[in-house]
Amino acid sequence: MISVIIPAYNEEQALPATLRALFAQQGSYEAIVVDGGSCDRTVGVARSFPAVEVITASKGRAVQMNAGAKLATGEWLLFLHADTVLPPDAIQRLIGMELDAAVQAGGFMHQFSGDDWRLKVISFLDNFRCIRSRIIYGDQALFVRRALFEQLGGFPNQPILEDVAFCERLIKVTTPLLLSPPVVTDARKFLKMGVWRSFIRVLLIILHVEFRLPVLPRAFFQDVR
Repeated sequence: MISVIIPAYNEEQALPATLRALFAQQGSYEAIVVDGGSCDRTVGVARSFPAVEVITASKGRAVQMNAGAKLATGEWLLFLHADTVLPPDAIQRLIGMELDAAVQAGGFMHQFSGDDWRLKVISFLDNFRCIRSRIIYGDQALFVRRALFEQLGGFPNQPILEDVAFCERLIKVTTPLLLSPPVVTDARKFLKMGVWRSFIRVLLIILHVEFRLPVLPRAFFQDVR
């Protein structure tokens, strides 16, 4: 079985599409939404889907995802951002890999919703980086076997780049698999933040991962809703 863990904070706009796409999937899975103290209708939206288990945790993706993982019962843990939609048959593909011990972790290629060419460039660079480094970002629907996730100690409790830090440990013990078609992330936040600002942020993260250069301070990663 697959445990889908969705960290959420003030995601009432994007979460419905994410959950509708999830529950259109075939196969055996559970859905756990971990709310980080939303002040909008995120919790109500999640609870409107009867099959969703809703829990709360302190705000922060690492804390929220670790809290969801503690409740998960599946062989696979699939960490899905609240504004990201899985491709059709994603769950079935993971179920089909349950007995293949060679596959211990992975993620999906990535694209943004809409037709903005600048966001297509960002996704292209992001996917190229991921193919080279096998460092999977959170919005690529990282999946990992529960036993391995626990062995690695879960996500480190840090405010930003917890996905990068976890994958840096992950690639020391396995080579994550990259799947397509891609997941699709709602472009709304990137357009609201500013596409070029988003591009610079992605570029700096790539430089951090590839060359161990410092990244911008936490303020640069402020919430955009």
